[in-house]
Amino acid sequence: MSVSPVLALRKAIRAYLLADAGFAAAFGQKLYDEAPRGAEPPYALFGDAQLRDWSADLSPGAEQLFTISVTSSMRGLSEALELAQRIADLLDEAALNLQDHRLVDLRFFSMETRREQNGRFARVNLRFRATTEYL
Repeated sequence: MSVSPVLALRKAIRAYLLADAGFAAAFGQKLYDEAPRGAEPPYALFGDAQLRDWSADLSPGAEQLFTISVTSSMRGLSEALELAQRIADLLDEAALNLQDHRLVDLRFFSMETRREQNGRFARVNLRFRATTEYL
């Protein structure tokens, strides 16, 4: 049984981002599936993912639309936007190695900002599109 394309992509993204010195300096190891209670910002969080069939005649595949969110406690959006842009730059067209899958394409798609808890936290949601083929 092969690994889910969503899990395979998340594992590869996690390894790729944590190996980057700039990401590690900004976030440490704080790239979560769910932020632990009391986690101190800044941190990045895997958000929702949508998986669709993207099969061709001879090769089964998947399209994923997924979100990575950046949370900051700095006033304003500057820190969150800078950190989010680092992630977008790193992942856009990145060549990642996935377990049981081959990454065909990974693209940054869009960015959305918002404030939470009466402006206490700034959040930037990054949306990506990835296409993969099963091995």
